[in-house]
Amino acid sequence: MSFSAVLFDLDGTLLDTAPDLAGAVNEIRVAHGLAPLPLAELAPMCSFGGRGMLQRGLNLYPGDADYAPTYQQFVDCYAERLTCATTPYPGIRDLVGRLAADGWIWGVVTNKAESLALPLMQAMAFDPAPACVIGGDTAGVPKPDPAPIKLGLERAGAQANGSVYVGDSSRDMAAGRAAGLHTIGVSYGYIPEGESAHGWPAEQIVDTVAELRNAIDAFSRDAVNNSEASS
Repeated sequence: MSFSAVLFDLDGTLLDTAPDLAGAVNEIRVAHGLAPLPLAELAPMCSFGGRGMLQRGLNLYPGDADYAPTYQQFVDCYAERLTCATTPYPGIRDLVGRLAADGWIWGVVTNKAESLALPLMQAMAFDPAPACVIGGDTAGVPKPDPAPIKLGLERAGAQANGSVYVGDSSRDMAAGRAAGLHTIGVSYGYIPEGESAHGWPAEQIVDTVAELRNAIDAFSRDAVNNSEASS
């Protein structure tokens, strides 16, 4: 017996995208006569996408006069360097392959725009490919609304009952729980300063990809035991 699906957040969970996200905002800083910021300073905001990058990198917020054109400039810069330095986290390719071999469906549900998420995942060439790639605009609303995760399950042909959502933010965990999935938070992702993963509404928190596989396996074992106990 296995669960229906394991769905992953993208930035900070499945892929280390910080070098390219930070590179894009630093391109804009340089164009404005500012010195580039170190990756360590920008990476914690990567889970917030362009909004987080502009906040940390340029002190720009939605509603500011220059926000909309600068946001588009950031998206254009990022699209040009989408896969320059982005890589799966160590062990993720093997994890996905073993999950598929064990009969799991797997997919991606991210708040990154679909126009960026799809080509990024295609370039990463996972084997097997994800059964779904849902962007932040695919369902019309982003996480923490559960709609993107529900759409991901629908497109993957999976059921919420017994499925797992994996992410690196509180809103990921809130969305997964609201969609009826088990939730696993990863502390190796992009966590803002002063925030603790252990404050997220997650069933489990893991620190490494190896621990992530063990946590997924534990959910599977529990399901088997519960099924046998009720039969």
